Amino acid sequence: MHSVLAGRLMTPALLGLRNGAGLDEGELSYACVEIGAVVRENGRLSAIRRADNGTWELPGGVLEVDETPQAGVVREVLEETGVRVEAQQLTGVHKNMARGIVALVFRCRPAGGDARISDEASAVGWLTPAEVGERMAEVYAVRLLDAVGGGGPQVRAHDGRRFVS
Repeated sequence: MHSVLAGRLMTPALLGLRNGAGLDEGELSYACVEIGAVVRENGRLSAIRRADNGTWELPGGVLEVDETPQAGVVREVLEETGVRVEAQQLTGVHKNMARGIVALVFRCRPAGGDARISDEASAVGWLTPAEVGERMAEVYAVRLLDAVGGGGPQVRAHDGRRFVS
């Protein structure tokens, strides 16, 4: 379940973060989420079809107050896909300027488990880079493609649809 508060989509975790920290409505201006770019040895990339809106994205979610970004991405990928992963490298920092969300993207390696649907994912797929480009909006597809491209972390900003400078 999600709530809208001060014009922002607020998940229960974000509401809990605000309330647990004793913040008033206007005081929580951004959220930090971690995203798992899970890459198999054969080059296929993990993606989920979100249960709430049907779009294809990377698994991920809100970082809990008491966990590291690496532990958070491991937890979120497992919760959404059933796949256990090892977080290897930070490959991107993305800010959705319209929603005030900062996403930390980690390249991950599968370490066990079986892919399955969840409350948050109506499908889990292992896509080729070409399929990623076909199924995902550019601002989300680039997160996966950066993870396989190598190099240092990419820092990007977008409005939810297009990159902004």
